[in-house]
Amino acid sequence: MSQLIQTLANGIWTPVLFLLILGGLFFFFYSRFIQYKYFFHAIAILRGKYDNPNDPGYINAYQALSTALASTVGMGNIAGVAFAISIGGPGALFWMWVAAFVGMSSNFFTSTLSVMYRGKDSEGNIQGGPMYVIREALGKSWYPLAVIFSVCCLIGCLPIFQANQLTQAIIDIGFPTVSFGEFVIGEFVVNNFKLMIGVLLTVFAGIVILGGIQRIGNWAGKMVPLMIVLYFLCVLIILLLNIEVVPKYLWMIFTDAFSADYYKGPLFGGVVGGLIQTGVRRASFSNEAGIGTAPMALGASRSKEPIREGLVSMLSPAIDTLLVCTLTALAILVTGVWQSSGSNGVTLTATAFQSALPGFGNYLLLVCCFFFAVTSLFSYSYYGSKAMSFLVGVKKGKLYNYFYLATIIFGAVVSMETIINIIDIAYAIMAFPTMISGFILAPKVMEEAKRYFARLKSATQ
Repeated sequence: MSQLIQTLANGIWTPVLFLLILGGLFFFFYSRFIQYKYFFHAIAILRGKYDNPNDPGYINAYQALSTALASTVGMGNIAGVAFAISIGGPGALFWMWVAAFVGMSSNFFTSTLSVMYRGKDSEGNIQGGPMYVIREALGKSWYPLAVIFSVCCLIGCLPIFQANQLTQAIIDIGFPTVSFGEFVIGEFVVNNFKLMIGVLLTVFAGIVILGGIQRIGNWAGKMVPLMIVLYFLCVLIILLLNIEVVPKYLWMIFTDAFSADYYKGPLFGGVVGGLIQTGVRRASFSNEAGIGTAPMALGASRSKEPIREGLVSMLSPAIDTLLVCTLTALAILVTGVWQSSGSNGVTLTATAFQSALPGFGNYLLLVCCFFFAVTSLFSYSYYGSKAMSFLVGVKKGKLYNYFYLATIIFGAVVSMETIINIIDIAYAIMAFPTMISGFILAPKVMEEAKRYFARLKSATQ
């Protein structure tokens, strides 16, 4: 079964790779780079300069971006990047950068649309996201795409990867030599300690998740800056301790991107093609640009100006991949563990931290893993419950949170390879409705952008 799931994941990501990269390039050139010109304006929006408590929505732009980052800046940045480096070598990071850079344009368009075409749920509350964009802007003939997106969102936004890798980090770092025993259910072996960790995570996450988007936004707004700064400082120390090899690996990121000398994965269009797919898959898994989750978070923003939320959403891939994923990759590369260790996922990153900072580096990583994982657990529940509410109504949709919490336990005890392929398949399918609706409605975004930037220019004169 695991082999079948892996084959399906590899097969479906071949067309999705072209969709995300070529689609992102389309948005990039079609916009004439206008969103990049207003990068600092996006920062001003994020700082609350244009906040209006009377605008429709539920959370401010900072909380919305924090909610989006709480899901994207998660274990994918620690474990997913390590997985990419272990398979693809240094060149994988280059293709992650490419995916992130064009993904900034994808997020600008799709998140702008999420506010332009907000709809109402079964209780009359305004909501945003690709499924509402499709329903409100494209009509009944396109409605199946909204359903497909929502169904896959229920699976893709499950917390099983975060729970799995946090549990593995706790065991590898905190209790590497301790045996806690296990029991068997059918043919499935369950580790007692993993089960206990899963239960504790479920209780902790439930306290926040059952409080709704306002509580999630508040928690995310407090925890996201803390975890990014902490992680940045840890990796900065590792880089300073290995400063003599940093230029070598920075150069190797570019050269290996086209030679793929260290690629060890399946061949799709040769080794370079396989390397590109590895980088794009891991970048998409991490920053989710073009997948459709960020538009759901930004769709809840308290705003009457869709372009503002598109600009804020543009920052998400930059922070997630260009900053945080790069930090992880450099820590793994400069310490040399990507070649000397046979590990992957969070275990490889832990090995890098311990190699550079003996005695306490792995414990620093464990603290980072905790913050990264639990913030993701909070945000993904919002996406899944929102998709469920779209399909069956708000009252029944709330039941998703209980199913979601239960799967934390499941994720804590199963293997990483199967989990990451299941999520990959769901994410790949989610990309089609998100990007297709973005292509069709791109002219609407540009019309709105011209009006908004003209008003902004006149206001500053």
